[in-house]
Amino acid sequence: MSSLWTPGGEHDVPRSDRPGPEQPAPSAPPRPGTAGGPDSGGPELAGAGGPGGPGGPDFADADPDAATLAEIRRQLLAAPAEVVIANHVYGLFELAALHLSQEPPDLDAARLAIDAMAAVVEGLGDRLGEVAPDLAQGLANLRMAYVQVQTRGGSAN
Repeated sequence: MSSLWTPGGEHDVPRSDRPGPEQPAPSAPPRPGTAGGPDSGGPELAGAGGPGGPGGPDFADADPDAATLAEIRRQLLAAPAEVVIANHVYGLFELAALHLSQEPPDLDAARLAIDAMAAVVEGLGDRLGEVAPDLAQGLANLRMAYVQVQTRGGSAN
């Protein structure tokens, strides 16, 4: 069985060259304020969550069937673009926080993730919808955490 990472999460996808029962894509509860989350009023994306990353699925091995891809595309199209983009921004936030929490912290990697988050949050501003203020606050918190870690002697890798 292979897996496929999409903005909606990681999905197990049976290989077409191997016989076996079809399995539906796994679902996880979405984050509050995201597609299908409390108070979002938006559709739920199967497996909504943070992005893949190191140790994630290998796209060379992914061999999704047409029905699975069609369902993933349908879910993605049903979600407002600002919700999908916000989910990616949450992933950048998590990535920066992870690098800052390592011993020793990886300041270069954290700075890259923070700068990427800033490019989206500051570049799109209010176009991100009702979560824009929360994303801007999260960015400010990350920047403050970066300075605190750097001040206490974190080394850049």
